Amino acid sequence: MQSDLDLLLNEALMFRDARDWKKFHTPGALAADLSVESNELLSHFVFKDEKEQRLMLENPKKKQEVADEMGDVFHALLLLSHECGIDLKKAFQEKLIKTGRKYPIEKSYGKASKYTEL
Repeated sequence: MQSDLDLLLNEALMFRDARDWKKFHTPGALAADLSVESNELLSHFVFKDEKEQRLMLENPKKKQEVADEMGDVFHALLLLSHECGIDLKKAFQEKLIKTGRKYPIEKSYGKASKYTEL
């Protein structure tokens, strides 16, 4: 049985292949695309304080724009993980374990400090 992530990757690959775009999807090009899309997402939040950000997300049109950018980021990440041969679910789970070791609850609870400062 395929996971939800596998199903979404298959949708992304079918979309790509129907347009003959695989030739453009090198790991480097996809990493660059991921960066561009992440920055487009960031552009909705930059120079706004938290209150302004929350108000923006109450506007359905603005919220949809943010959702669209998040979709673009996720799409680029799915394709990049595929092209690099990286199991995204496994990578996430392993990284969460590593991060948990760097930020044990008893040292990091309620703090935004970098692990080297705990």
